[in-house]
Amino acid sequence: MVDIRTAHTAELDAATLGTARKLLHEVFEGDFGDHDWEHALGGVHALAWENAELIGHASVVQRRLLHGGRALRAGYVEAVAVRADRQGSGYGAALMDALERVVRNAYEVGALASSESAMGFYAARGWLPWRGPSSVLAPGGVERTEEDDDCIFVLPVAASLDTSGEIICDWRDGDVW
Repeated sequence: MVDIRTAHTAELDAATLGTARKLLHEVFEGDFGDHDWEHALGGVHALAWENAELIGHASVVQRRLLHGGRALRAGYVEAVAVRADRQGSGYGAALMDALERVVRNAYEVGALASSESAMGFYAARGWLPWRGPSSVLAPGGVERTEEDDDCIFVLPVAASLDTSGEIICDWRDGDVW
């Protein structure tokens, strides 16, 4: 039986965080670095446990997105992963159920950057693909992020969104989206 638990980063001990980071490193086949891990911290984690073994992780952190002349409080989904031998069994959906509850109750909009293989998963859950141009508010000003234009998804909550308009994320080290 799988148990989905949610907790803020501050409520998780070092061993649990270490286990989650190891899981993410394995699921992403080594393509999960220090910046990726940093992006997953500081918000609410959803953890999928099977007995005493961690088999899935996802988190939502607060970010600011600029759209339509407004700074939106966004719940940004990060580090969604299910152990390879458990994928396709509904655990990813259970993790997202937990995070979407957080997004709907605490933020104006949800957002995430999806891998190509997961786009259908998010679309089926009601996340909308962003069709307009994307940018980042970098230290030197607004910079286009054309390489990210086709991977951004949003979950409207309280904000009115024009998904064909421009969207700008706040700056961070590593991948900005």
